[in-house]
Amino acid sequence: MKYIFVTGGVVSSLGKGLAGASLGTLLEHRGVRVNMMKLDPYLNVDPGTMNPFQHGEVYVLTDGAETDLDLGHYERFTKCVLSRANNITSGQVYESVLAKERRGDYLGKTVQVIPHVTEEIKSRIRKLAQEQPADVIIAEIGGTTGDIEGLPFLEAIRQFILEVGSQNAIIMHVTLVPFIKAAGELKTKPTQQSIAKLREIGLQPQVLVCRTERPLDKEVREKLSMFCNVPVEAVIEARDVDHTIYELPLMLQAEHLDDIVCKHLGLAVPPAEMASWKKYVQRVVSPKKRVKIAVVGKYIELQDAYKSIYESLTHAAAAHDCGIDLVLVDAEELEKQGPEKLLTGVAGIVVPGGFGDRGIEGKIVAAGFARTEKVPYLGLCLGMQIATIEFARNVCGLERANSTEFDRETPHPVINLLEDQREVTNKGASMRLGLWPTKISEGTHAHQVYGALQVVERHRHRYEFNMKYREMLTSRGFVISGTSPDETLVELIELRDHPWFLACQFHPEFQSKPNRPHPLFKGFLGASLAHES
Repeated sequence: MKYIFVTGGVVSSLGKGLAGASLGTLLEHRGVRVNMMKLDPYLNVDPGTMNPFQHGEVYVLTDGAETDLDLGHYERFTKCVLSRANNITSGQVYESVLAKERRGDYLGKTVQVIPHVTEEIKSRIRKLAQEQPADVIIAEIGGTTGDIEGLPFLEAIRQFILEVGSQNAIIMHVTLVPFIKAAGELKTKPTQQSIAKLREIGLQPQVLVCRTERPLDKEVREKLSMFCNVPVEAVIEARDVDHTIYELPLMLQAEHLDDIVCKHLGLAVPPAEMASWKKYVQRVVSPKKRVKIAVVGKYIELQDAYKSIYESLTHAAAAHDCGIDLVLVDAEELEKQGPEKLLTGVAGIVVPGGFGDRGIEGKIVAAGFARTEKVPYLGLCLGMQIATIEFARNVCGLERANSTEFDRETPHPVINLLEDQREVTNKGASMRLGLWPTKISEGTHAHQVYGALQVVERHRHRYEFNMKYREMLTSRGFVISGTSPDETLVELIELRDHPWFLACQFHPEFQSKPNRPHPLFKGFLGASLAHES
């Protein structure tokens, strides 16, 4: 087993996850079996209870683990199907260490960061290697080198490399080489300081991935090489991509990153054949047509809040050789200004998932506009519940119909709390999570889109369609096209008299990949193109 540890320095948000995922892509295209993991130093047990403004989207895995959005990059860029073992947090580590101390597992010893916390971290890496065999594990350490909460992870990595042997492990450090406009030059000092911090801990990177706005000339590369003790050929330029993140593997291949890594780890594998990846990127960069899609949400100003949705739309658009012009609509502004001002001219409307009552009425307005104006609509999780509320109010005449999440006194709770959620008090990891099967009805749009009568999708919700209203809504043109196998839960809905109006209780965005777009997104984009023409 070989290990690649990805660290970051200078500032956060440098793209360690994307760099690691891109390297995973290149190695897989060379025939290497890759697995990936994220080691996050924050004390939350998982990001499931964290505000999107703090952490971006919560990415849900097949086993129901609520994880960091970087795991979404890992799954989209590689063949990996990850589990909760692929995401370690300080919260999980300390929780486990303290539980062992309470049980007496440490036999009365003083419990310390070294060796007990570091051993817990190492044991989880070893466990992943045993349970999910691969040729290479790429492990990203979250945060920035020098952060106090990240020190136990870096110390654990130092010990781990000693144990497995330096020939079986490599450190890839992602760093910033800023361009100072006033001086007219790139500055290497921040990277030098970052590497010095790593070396204080006892870690020496073998590869530098340098985020930069300008090309790294020979002089800058040689300077970084000398002061950071890294071979000059292992100083890798990673400029901001021009169009899409999927260009990054090709850029890193041009810098010979995968060649350097394979040489260091002794992997005798052929060069990566990236023809299909290049073809996909070409369709994203130079599409034959474009389509305008509105995404109506309450975290619109935050790029990472709906990351998987934006990527899924990109995947689906490329399948139609089409580019997307995203219209990001704040749900609260939509409620104030009206749909005619903010939604007129769009070819399709997406309402994503979310929690809380802020912006809800604006999302209901969006669903109503899509229904009445015959604009293709794709509702995801909350987006399905919104569509149900809108239909109940404005087609069935159920005044004040709502979800009990937003109005506990509503006379018509068309969306209510799942029965098995009524006694739940803890917020973390307590929803209906992970893969669940959906039975699809024949002759529906959903059946046409999926081409199957049963599918499995990833879920993250507490509230569901209230079956007491099933007969009333379906008698007016509301179609329940997918349910749980026992037909007690609604999973997919659509409208009978609409060219393309589908909404699902699950999150299809978590199973879309660049060359394998999700059927719902692909169908939605096809309908949007037809609507625009």
